Amino acid sequence: MDASVIPAIAALAGAAIGSFTSVVASWLTQHTQARMQRRTQNQNRREDLYKEFIGDASRLYIDALQNNKPDVSALMGLYAELSRMRILSSAEVVNCADQIVKKIVDSYLEPNKTFPELREMANSGMIDPLGSFSEACRAEFQFLRSPFDR
Repeated sequence: MDASVIPAIAALAGAAIGSFTSVVASWLTQHTQARMQRRTQNQNRREDLYKEFIGDASRLYIDALQNNKPDVSALMGLYAELSRMRILSSAEVVNCADQIVKKIVDSYLEPNKTFPELREMANSGMIDPLGSFSEACRAEFQFLRSPFDR
């Protein structure tokens, strides 16, 4: 074997290894960025869904406390949000949301509350059926955060 071939082969091998390393590093970077983007999009979808559920459930709960006639279309919208949560959310979040919907439905069957009764409920903390749901959402978001954020 000619002595001048060995440096040429070494140079080609070094270039091939450098190129391979560059390609792998680029692929890993793109893969990590895509995964983080999916995670962020998933979290944003959850936040939007939870925000919508909290707003709708709050309005329906007050309506249920003051009226005996249920707003069926709004209740079905709340059930639709609950079904979307079953796809995206943890079991704890879904369970809390389900309890809220049941409480709203049950509240329509109870006697209407007067304003002084609502004030008393607000002062005692009984008017906030969304507290456990909010806490479950917060716990879920903390769990889903990147390990680098912890």
